[in-house]
Amino acid sequence: MQISNDNETSEEEIMINVAILGYGTVGSGVFEILDTNKKLIGEKAGQEINVKYVLDLRDFPGDPCESVLVHDFNTILEDDEVEIVIEVMGGLKPAYDFVKKSLLAGKSVCTSNKELVAKYGAELIKIAQQHNRNFLFEAAVGGGIPIIRPLNMHITADKICEITGILNGTTNYMLTRMKEEGISFEEALKEAQEKGYAELHPEADVEGYDACRKIAILSSLAFGQQVDFEDIYTEGITSITAEDIRYATAMNKSIKLLGNSWRVDGKIYAMVCPMLLDNAHPLSGVNDVFNAIFVRGNMVDETMFYGKGAGKLPTASAVAADVVDCVKHTGKNIKILWNPEKLTLSDLGDFERQYFVRMPADAEAKAITAAFGAVEMVSVEGINEKAFITGVMKESAFNEAAEKAGHIINRIRLD
Repeated sequence: MQISNDNETSEEEIMINVAILGYGTVGSGVFEILDTNKKLIGEKAGQEINVKYVLDLRDFPGDPCESVLVHDFNTILEDDEVEIVIEVMGGLKPAYDFVKKSLLAGKSVCTSNKELVAKYGAELIKIAQQHNRNFLFEAAVGGGIPIIRPLNMHITADKICEITGILNGTTNYMLTRMKEEGISFEEALKEAQEKGYAELHPEADVEGYDACRKIAILSSLAFGQQVDFEDIYTEGITSITAEDIRYATAMNKSIKLLGNSWRVDGKIYAMVCPMLLDNAHPLSGVNDVFNAIFVRGNMVDETMFYGKGAGKLPTASAVAADVVDCVKHTGKNIKILWNPEKLTLSDLGDFERQYFVRMPADAEAKAITAAFGAVEMVSVEGINEKAFITGVMKESAFNEAAEKAGHIINRIRLD
C-alpha cells in the first residue's frame, strides 16, 4: 500500500489580471513596476498581479508589452478575467467612457487622471460603490506623494480646516530658478521646456489650471462634497517677474504658486495664485520639481506631505499602490466620502489678508495712503519704484483701493 505524504499539498495559485489603458510615460512606468517588483508586490497584495492587456493605438515592436498589446478596448471590457483596469491615458475622452464602462462591468479602476477625477470623481465613486468595486486615484494629485489615502483613511477623525499645497512641479522649478539665478519668467520657462519639465504649450502649468484641478480634488475629499474646479479663482505665474523675486528676497520671503482651500467661520474658500511666504513657512523651502501639501486639521493640527509630484516612476508607483489596495479589497468597496452635491464656495472678496504692491516711481505717497491706508514701504537697490505692503484688507476693499490708486505694476498676496 502506498502512503501519501500529507505535507505534499498542491495549492492553486491565485492570480489577479489587470489591464493598462495607455502606454505613455505613466503607463509604461506602471508596466515596469509591476514587472520589476512582481514578487514583492504579489507578497504585499496577497496574490500575484498579472498584466493581461495593454491598450494603445500604437505598436511597440520589441517592447516588453508587445505580447499583451491590444488596440480594441472591448477586448478588455468583455474579458471577465480582468478584474482591475488601470487608466493612464489622460484627458476626458475616451477615458471617461472607458472608466465608466469598466466600473459598470464590475471591474475596479485605478487612475492618475486628474482631469477625469476633478470632473467626474463623485459620479465614478458612486458607481464603484453601487457595484462593490473601487475607483482609486492616489496618483491624480502629487504624483508619488501619498495624500489621497491619508485624507480618506488616516485623518478621518479630523475636521479639515485648511489644505495648502505646491501642486505643480513645473512652476515650482521655474520660480526656484528665477530666485536662484535671477532669470526672467521667459528664460525659466525655456529652461524648463529644454529639461522636459514643461510642455511646448505650457498653459496648463503656468496659468495654474493643473494646480486648480488638483486642489479641487483635495477640497472635495477634505470637505466631503463636489468642489467644481470651474468655481475656483485661478491665477498663474505669468505675471511674476525677476523684480518680484528680488523684492521677495529683500523681505525674507519666497514666491510660490499655491493651491489653497480653507474653512473659516463655517465658510469655505478656495483659490490658486502666487503667494508670498515667509522663509520660515514649511512650504517656502520646497524647491525645484518637488511638491508639498500642508494639511491642518482641528485635532491633528499641522501635517505636511512632501516628495516628487510628477515623473514616470513616482506617479506609476502611486498607481501600483492603488492596484495593490484594490487586490486587498477584492469584492469590498473602500469608502470614499465625496458627495456629488455641489459645494458653493464663499466669495473671496470677504476674505482678509495683506498684499504686496508695486507702483511706478512717480506715484504720490499721499495717493497711496488715501487708497490703501497705512502701508509699509519696501525698497530694493536698483529698482526705481514705489513698493509696499498693505495692512490687512478684504479682497474686495483691496480691489477698490487698487482702482482708486491708478496704475499698479503688480500685486501679490501674502499668506
